[in-house]
Parts: sequence; structure tokens; C-alpha cells
Amino acid sequence: MGNFLNLINNELIKTYIRKSTWAMYIILAGIIIGLAFLTNTFDDTSGKYTEDNWRQELQAENEQLTKEMEQDEFMEGMNTSLIAENNYYLENDIQPKGYDAWQFVMENQLLLSVVSLLTIIIAAGIVANEFRWGTIKLLLIRPITRTKMLLAKYTSVLLFALFTLLFVLVFSWIIGAVFFGVNGFDPHVVLEKSGGFEYVSVINEIVSGYGFKLVNLVMMATFAFMISTIFRNSALAIGTAIFLMMAGNQIVVFFAERSWAKYILFANTDLSQYVNGNSPWIEDMTLGFSVIMLVIYYVIFLFLSWIFFTKRDVAGQ
Repeated sequence: MGNFLNLINNELIKTYIRKSTWAMYIILAGIIIGLAFLTNTFDDTSGKYTEDNWRQELQAENEQLTKEMEQDEFMEGMNTSLIAENNYYLENDIQPKGYDAWQFVMENQLLLSVVSLLTIIIAAGIVANEFRWGTIKLLLIRPITRTKMLLAKYTSVLLFALFTLLFVLVFSWIIGAVFFGVNGFDPHVVLEKSGGFEYVSVINEIVSGYGFKLVNLVMMATFAFMISTIFRNSALAIGTAIFLMMAGNQIVVFFAERSWAKYILFANTDLSQYVNGNSPWIEDMTLGFSVIMLVIYYVIFLFLSWIFFTKRDVAGQ
């Protein structure tokens, strides 16, 4: 066990010692700061309503939104939703809270697509680069099985994904606190769900939102790792994984009428399609079915990685 942990530690050191890895985190930090600046500049994030007059203020806001719709029909869609949200606060006697760090973190779950991209880059190179740099022989002459070596590399990829996700969470909260402040440690907000508006815990939304995104992150990282291991080409692994990550939903939509479409990986990676009253991509799909399909794909990706890595002859490398 100690040797295995040392292997993981060595892989993480090789990952984080590179300047390109830290450039990834700098880019992520820049994006988060930029989003906070844009949100603070162009969105009305004050949302401060006085304790005694918040009902009158919401009613006045609704009147203003109605006037805007009468003057500009293009405002109807957005303003109608805002009026309905304000009415929910009024009907349920809920005083709105201002925009804060927790809501900023909740909205930044979209950044997990960037985290997936960065993790794909790391996963695609962690095996392929050993062959490209000619260091694979030095690894395999050590008294460690190929299986353990491969598992250590894969584990380090997952840890990189976890560390990067935590970075997005923590840094988003810090920047959000600086720009917008913090409304307690268990804030609630009204959100529009498929069944209408609901008064929900922001922290619960963060946990569920990031959790669902994490499924796709792990699957795409594992796929890139497999391509890297099989073809020993990081560019191919990065290109293929990024293309499928970007085009996956369109592929499912294109084949949605086919009976076998539900077996496509990307029809099952978004487990949020089964919660909050949402409808699945394909009518007869269920949560249990998607979980089973994800497990099958996951096992296949790892099995192919293991077969090609353990059986490959590196004498000519």
C-alpha cells in the first residue's frame, strides 16, 4: 500500500511540477474573477429589500417590469419570468435575499466543463507522454506491476479532477464573498424548476449540481485515459475526447428516434434529467438504466486500458 501511495504521489508531483498545469489554474482563476466582475457590473446583484417595505418594493418592481414589456415586446420573455418570481415571494411571504457568494458558486457549476477540458488534457498525456518521451522503460523496469503503475496514473488523474473541482468551489466562494458578500451559511433562494418556482437551499443546489457534473467529468477523463493508453497519442486522445464532450448531446439528439439511442454514452451522463420533474432524453430511460450503462462503459474503458498497457511490448520503444 505504501508503494502504491508513493506512486500516486510521484504522478501528482510530475503533474503539478509542470508550468502548464499552473497555467491551467491561473486561467481558471482569471475566468472566475472575470465572471464576478461582469456579474457585478451588468447584473442587478444588490437585491436589497428593506425589512418593512419589501412587499411594496416588489410590487413597484413588477409595475416597472410590466411597463417595460408594454414599451418593448422583446422584454416580455425575461420580464414575465421575473414578475412570476416576485409574485412567488409575495404569495409565500418570503423576503428576497441579495445575491451572494453562495449563489455565485452555484452558477459557476458551468465551469466544470472547463475542468473537464483540463482533466482531459492531463488524462490524455499521462500515459502517452511516457512513450513519447521514452521514459516508459524506466518505469517498467521498477519492481512494480504494470497494473499497479496504471492504476496509480489513473488515480492521479481523478485526484487532479477532484483538486481542480475543489479549486473552482473554494475560489468562487472567496471571489464571490469579496464582490457580493455572504448571506449566512445556509441561504435559500427561489429558483424556477420544471414544475414551477421553488424555495430551495443554495447549498443543496451546489451539492447536486456539482455532483451531477462530476459524473460527466469522470467519464470523459476515463475515456481520454483509455485513448491515451491504447494509441499512445495525447493529441488524438485530447481531440477525440473534446470533440465527443462538445458534440455528445447533438449525437444523442440526431439518433434520438433510433431504438438503440438510449445505449449511447452521452444519453446517460446527465443524471439530472431524472430529478426535479425533468424528462429523460429518451422516453423509456430510467435512472437505474443510466447508472448501469455508465458502469458498463466505465468498466470497458478501464479494461481496455489495462489490456493494452499490460500486454504491450515496449522493447522497441
